[in-house]
Amino acid sequence: MTSTRNGPTTHGGDVGPTATDTGVSTGGGATSARKGSAEVKSPLLSWKLAAGVVGVLLLLVLSLLTGVYDIFGGDGGAEMFQITRVPRTIALVLSGAAMAMCGLVMQLLTQNRFVEPTTTGTTEWAGLGLMLTVIVYPDASILARMIGAIIAAFIGTLVFFLFLRRVSLKSSLIVPIIGIMLGAVVGAISTFVAVQADMLQSLGIWFAGSFTSILRGQYEILWVVVIVVIAVFIAADRFTVAGLGKEVATNVGLNYNQVILIGTILVAIATGVVTVVVGSLPFLGLIVPNIVSMIRGDDLRSNLPWVCLLGIAIVTICDLIGRVIIMPFELPVSVILGVVGAAVFVGLLLRQRKRG
Repeated sequence: MTSTRNGPTTHGGDVGPTATDTGVSTGGGATSARKGSAEVKSPLLSWKLAAGVVGVLLLLVLSLLTGVYDIFGGDGGAEMFQITRVPRTIALVLSGAAMAMCGLVMQLLTQNRFVEPTTTGTTEWAGLGLMLTVIVYPDASILARMIGAIIAAFIGTLVFFLFLRRVSLKSSLIVPIIGIMLGAVVGAISTFVAVQADMLQSLGIWFAGSFTSILRGQYEILWVVVIVVIAVFIAADRFTVAGLGKEVATNVGLNYNQVILIGTILVAIATGVVTVVVGSLPFLGLIVPNIVSMIRGDDLRSNLPWVCLLGIAIVTICDLIGRVIIMPFELPVSVILGVVGAAVFVGLLLRQRKRG
């Protein structure tokens, strides 16, 4: 069995991916590193997926019913339900699915299990873009802030890929270390600019991922990530083949650099929108794809529904914990995600070291 840098693997006897007139299909070549041999792709729709959908729906119902305000007996309970609970739950769905999906795409494109927006500096770049937009245009609308964050996230992700191409040693640990270092530098720049502009408190609020302030009229821009998810699903086979490496992708007729550019744009859009509306959701894109890949393999198209579902479930559970652990106050969801994500990250590192 041969592998390409911690990424998806191909079995020695399999037929490689083939190019078609309409795109690139993975055929039998892109198989899981953990399965070890070519398998028939599992159908997108199955009873297991239906059970997962039901489980996530139950969590979302619980989210709608959890809170300090009595929506059943309190004055204006129905109005409060529509203004706060429904928008918050929709935001959980959209942001959880988007950030989990971003992690999966970035892990394929970089061929590294430890890569996601918060370990590549993408989130820090989005925050810097958001802050610069507010400094230049103090009365900027949420759409203008989103555009500024997306542009900065795109530039930052491109910078990360450029650094990656110039690093000769691309072990499983070197790649995220580069991203974390870049993120730390950008974060330091953001802090310096925030101090000079007297916006340090605003910067802290932006990076503290929380759904507390999600209200009707302030979250609707998150629906943009639905378009991103659809685009990722359409380009899923191309991303999967690109995950086999530039040489393999080029041999089957795939424009590797174009696919990298498309993936970067989609990740930047999703990260920028979520950062503006919710804030940072650390390690979510790291936890979810690794869990799904360990169970199902590395085919993006069949994994995408599961990645979105698990991302929604984890964000919702962490948000529920943050709401009830010190009720009537709330902990930001980023605090819970940070603790859980750090533990999973360390576990993955130890597992990688054990496997050699």
